[in-house]
Amino acid sequence: MDLDKTVAVVTGGATGIGRATALALARAGASAVVVNFSRSAGDARRTVAELDALGCTGVAHRADVADDTQVRAMAATVLERFGRVDVLVNNAGITRPAPHDDLEALTDEVWHEVLGVNLLGPFRCVRAFAPALRRARGAVVNVASIAAYRAGGSSMAYGVSKAALLQLTRGLAVGLGPDVRVNAVAPGTVATRWQTGRYGEEEFARRAEAEAGTVPLGRIAGPEDVAQAVLGLLAMDLVSGETVIVDGGKHVRY
Repeated sequence: MDLDKTVAVVTGGATGIGRATALALARAGASAVVVNFSRSAGDARRTVAELDALGCTGVAHRADVADDTQVRAMAATVLERFGRVDVLVNNAGITRPAPHDDLEALTDEVWHEVLGVNLLGPFRCVRAFAPALRRARGAVVNVASIAAYRAGGSSMAYGVSKAALLQLTRGLAVGLGPDVRVNAVAPGTVATRWQTGRYGEEEFARRAEAEAGTVPLGRIAGPEDVAQAVLGLLAMDLVSGETVIVDGGKHVRY
């Protein structure tokens, strides 16, 4: 796919991996990038300003991907303004940390909340944009996690949601082919604001340094590394239903 003059939608696009992906799309020639957000309005405005500075039309759109009505309204608004959508990056995600041995912490509410955003959110977005993506012969990239492959990560609910997202990716690749390609990336630990917010800057730096010693390429990922993988998948015209792990090769040692 040639990204020049394309229109892209990035959910959770205000910060971290989403922001890095939005900016990478702009640098690759996208004419417009819609930055979806649900809470980070200030961050979304700053990301849009960065997109505009790159000569790309940036648009911030508030919508909770857990709410189908909001998702469909977002799709209608984007299509009314731009007339097309070529790329959808499903990056919005949440977690509710809980030890794997604390089953009582995984209430029905936690399961519904995490799956509602991490699994049903991407499905809702693809469903809403599918007609436009078909017309454009576009592409979708879902942002999963290495937690999809192993019993680790912030909680059991999070890992299950990301594992299910990989199966959804395969199913959508079949369901939308041959018009639309659907792939996924599965990052390992990524140096984002969420991590420093969870652990504190000093503790996360210590953890990152320790983990880097277990990574064949010698460091953990930054948001830009994941964005690079997203753009790589967008460029591969005969690849669909696949997942690229972005963890510097650490997974081969699990």
